[in-house]
Amino acid sequence: MAVSLGRDRSGHRRRRPGLRRQARLLPVLPAVVLLLVFLAGPVLWAFHASFTNAALTGRNARSPGWIGLDNYARLLSDPVLPLSLGLTVLFVGGSAILGQNLLGLTLAVLMRRARRTVAAAVGTAVVAAWVLPEIVAAFAAYAYFSRDGTLNQMLGGLGIGQTDWLYSFPMVAILLANIWRGTAFSMLVYRAALNDIPGEVTEAALMDGAGGWQRLAFITIPMIRGSIATNLMLITLQTLAVFTLIWVMTAGGPANASTTLPVLAYLEAFKFGDIGYGTAVASVLILIGVVFGAAYVRLLREGKP
Repeated sequence: MAVSLGRDRSGHRRRRPGLRRQARLLPVLPAVVLLLVFLAGPVLWAFHASFTNAALTGRNARSPGWIGLDNYARLLSDPVLPLSLGLTVLFVGGSAILGQNLLGLTLAVLMRRARRTVAAAVGTAVVAAWVLPEIVAAFAAYAYFSRDGTLNQMLGGLGIGQTDWLYSFPMVAILLANIWRGTAFSMLVYRAALNDIPGEVTEAALMDGAGGWQRLAFITIPMIRGSIATNLMLITLQTLAVFTLIWVMTAGGPANASTTLPVLAYLEAFKFGDIGYGTAVASVLILIGVVFGAAYVRLLREGKP
């Protein structure tokens, strides 16, 4: 301890700056350890397994061997990968970046102007889908879009012919289900961000004659830019990992028409028993998430003064 302490001009002991900085890091040490064990550990294992012929059962499950880049070379020649990659981009872009984000912002803006009872009723209805357990929400969406489901019952009541939505338009049904399921998160983020805008700014814009769209485009959106980037990052990464909703509704079918990357990784690893190839697909998904996360973090930094 004598090495870590010095004395000031008055003779009092003082802690060295380096030791103070280290002491400030102590409270976050448990969180860092947990992240390393439960986040970095599985990610590193997934990357390692993608270079092996690990299997779910059999000899390769007991003693997997190193096969280098064979799984990634197989990925490049797999005809399902481009389809799965495109469906993943469509799913994230359509349901999260456009659907949840824009609908959440629209609801937050409208609820700010609506009567309190109307805002409370709309907020409760939207949040109800979000608080449901994922498996329950997935079964509810399946019951709504299935051939004998609620949607066809309503269309039949209007004299409109019934459609097997999960077979004829599987991605449309999944996109709408994920928008319904996740819009509440964006709405809550934007409601909190809008409440932080000073009333004086809005009043000054009104006195200058700015209309509703002008206030939204030139005042509201620039002032909540950080919240927009944060929301986009969170819902993008969350949607990239959606599996249960798709699996319950379509199981990736028909004919891989809704097989996103998480579903493809699951099929390869646990249905066909090829853990090595399945983790290679999962590694691609991780890299896509890293790219999206880095882009949003850069957007957040650019938004800071």
